[in-house]
Amino acid sequence: MLTIDALKDFGADTSEGVTRCMGNEAFYLKLVKTVPDEPNFKRLSDAISAGDMETAFEAAHALKGIVANLSLKPIYEPVSELTEKLRAKQKGDYAGMLNEVMKQKERLTQMCAE
Repeated sequence: MLTIDALKDFGADTSEGVTRCMGNEAFYLKLVKTVPDEPNFKRLSDAISAGDMETAFEAAHALKGIVANLSLKPIYEPVSELTEKLRAKQKGDYAGMLNEVMKQKERLTQMCAE
């Protein structure tokens, strides 16, 4: 069962996230549970694999906003770094950065499934 304490252990700033949800903890948890099924994770992965950096940027930027609003810092930090590199069209190890994003998404997915 997903709890505030589990999210704190994950590294989320639950106080900030719940505040953004007008203090409604149940609503916050409901929104967090939707994150693992967010289609932009697959869109980002597919775009990076295909070398489509424009679509990858759009997907990363969308994910950045979602996880920022919920204060899911373990996902926010790597996706934010990835977004900025894609925005600047910098060459780099996008696959490595994507792996970190997906690793943190998987951790959240497991928490939501328990």
